[in-house]
Amino acid sequence: QVQLVESGGGLVQAGGSLRLSCVASGRTFSSYTMGWFRQAPGKEREFVAVISWRGGTTYYADSVKGRFTISRDNGKNTVFLQMISLKPEDTAVYYCAADRTTAVFTTAVLSTARAYDYWGQGTQVTVSS
Repeated sequence: QVQLVESGGGLVQAGGSLRLSCVASGRTFSSYTMGWFRQAPGKEREFVAVISWRGGTTYYADSVKGRFTISRDNGKNTVFLQMISLKPEDTAVYYCAADRTTAVFTTAVLSTARAYDYWGQGTQVTVSS
């Protein structure tokens, strides 16, 4: 069992920046593909970004490409989401997720919530206009 705990959310003005962190329990974090998703009120959960277990491969949703950066520190069991140039439409609860079973980094699979085995409780990001 893996527990994921997100932090770093908050209220920021449009154009501002935030850095989200997600700390995982357990000794097998470095073997997991890690993703970030978000869910706005009244909307379905949507994919944001994913990073391979070594950190060498990343993939982003078009809506955040060029503004968000996903990274990881396997020594600290932590995955990050650096967000810049934030927009009001980025307002959502942000969740990190861990995938322990997908053998090949396939973006069509890893951009869907069903690919992930463990989820955090989420952290709220609110961007004011």
